Amino acid sequence: MSRPRSDSETSVDPLRPADHADSATPAAEASDDITQPSLGVVGWLRWGWRQLTSMRTALVLLLLLAIAAVPGSLVPQRSADPNGVRQYFVDNPDLAPVLDKLSLFDVYTSPWFSAIYILLFISLVGCVIPRTKHHFKAMRAKPPRTPARLSRLDAHRSEILEYADDADAAAAAATAIEAAQHQLRKSGYRVERYDSARALSVSAERGYLRETGNLVFHAALVGVLLAVGIGGGFTYTGQTVIIEGRTWVNAMLDYTSFNPGRFVDEDALTPYALTLDRFDVTYQPSGSKGAGMAGDFVANLTTQYAGGDAEKGEVRVNHPLDMAGDRVYLMGNGYAPTLTIRDPDGDVVFSEAVPFLPQDTNMTSLGVIKVPDGLSDQLGLVGFFYPTQVKLDSGAYTSAYPALISPVVTLDVYVGDLGIDGGVPKSVYTLDTSDMKKLTGAGTDVTSLELAPGDTADLPGGRGTVTFENEAPAGAHGYDGSVKRYVSLSIHRDAAATWVLVFAILALAGLLAALFVPRRRMWVKAVVQGHTVHLEYAGLARGEDPTLAGAVDQFAVQHLASLTDSKPETTPDVD
Repeated sequence: MSRPRSDSETSVDPLRPADHADSATPAAEASDDITQPSLGVVGWLRWGWRQLTSMRTALVLLLLLAIAAVPGSLVPQRSADPNGVRQYFVDNPDLAPVLDKLSLFDVYTSPWFSAIYILLFISLVGCVIPRTKHHFKAMRAKPPRTPARLSRLDAHRSEILEYADDADAAAAAATAIEAAQHQLRKSGYRVERYDSARALSVSAERGYLRETGNLVFHAALVGVLLAVGIGGGFTYTGQTVIIEGRTWVNAMLDYTSFNPGRFVDEDALTPYALTLDRFDVTYQPSGSKGAGMAGDFVANLTTQYAGGDAEKGEVRVNHPLDMAGDRVYLMGNGYAPTLTIRDPDGDVVFSEAVPFLPQDTNMTSLGVIKVPDGLSDQLGLVGFFYPTQVKLDSGAYTSAYPALISPVVTLDVYVGDLGIDGGVPKSVYTLDTSDMKKLTGAGTDVTSLELAPGDTADLPGGRGTVTFENEAPAGAHGYDGSVKRYVSLSIHRDAAATWVLVFAILALAGLLAALFVPRRRMWVKAVVQGHTVHLEYAGLARGEDPTLAGAVDQFAVQHLASLTDSKPETTPDVD
């Protein structure tokens, strides 16, 4: 039994800490403070970089990016629907300014969306580059040495081959390893021999395509981010309306709205022209199933490049027309009755085919006319166009069929300030009546003006007349041709689309490789013991691989079958 140490011995014992229970310093007097090493500025930067470039952070940022994109589908975006944004301000005067301050009408260019986007880009790059270097080194490295005890591996199988003498057994062992080496290499493994005095063995490894696919997937995501970020700067979207018989030119003056990327030169758009020759649409006949439903739309166009010959083209729903890298989409259509306004002296102050916006499936349409000059007061008219007018029980009008059967236009007249002299842009499809006086319609003692093709009505107060022009005689089925049609087109150039598609395909290919290519190591060892050869087969999976044991057994069967001529007898050794 050892004797207790004295205080002098304990105090100088280098193997016992000062705060030990038997130390000279009582526990009550020992300090409870834990001293941690100071990271410093560089240490904290290194820690932050490791957190940012971890795969967990990349996945979180990817999820945040998806969540951040949700508001872009809930509220209209200025880049895609500027008129919808204006209408949202009209419908929600209290909420819209708050959403605007949060950049919810410009989600994809907002600071918070850009911050997530940039952090995700940095995170992915920080993940990919170090892993690529490590993967490159791993691909050049030799397969690992054969473990001393293969039987410890779950996927393991052993066989005993018996021969006549020791020399035959030694030769058979060498032949077996050479055959295994050839068979593994043929199966796509990288192989390396590791022979020793006690055993001959071959080590093999394959499945590097799994990590390659993983890296390709993440690199492709970086490519998608770059394509969207940079290509989006060269992308633009514009909207225009073309009335039958008129020509639209790809220039800023002819767009009703235009949303360019930051790198788009608005003065260098490719010059070309589109003329709407005719808009054809077929409707299900009245009285049939689905009466009034449109069966087909087609805008027949004449296209022409600057200095080139005119060619015919068509635009259908979901079948855009390609023009100089632009894609022309058919977004909508409607009627454009021609209205002429004359002053009291009979002089024309306004004569235009006015697009009326459809309000229902039967093409009941709303239109606005603004006459700022030529009359004693600025004049505004809000009208409804009915291709096939019917009267409801309430006394109101509506359209019973979308084709021109009995077209009528009704107009309410306003006079006053149109609000266009202050330089503030105003939509041509809405009329601000806050500073105007209503002269006809509900709330007045004068009924709304009602005009059929060819009719003329007097404006209240002797201000002149308005005429619904009948541009063509009535046909066999009504007034076909008396009212022009118009189409709403969207001209879109997406410089990133091709690159996004390429990177998306690469990402998909890389993901499939990362999911379905197994990463395996395989070993075959031959040990000569007298006139017998002990063969061992073993495999190890790098990740989940439920088929590994079957693969080891299959390889062993094939390998043993290739040795049939050289082994007279096989005795299985059950683990």
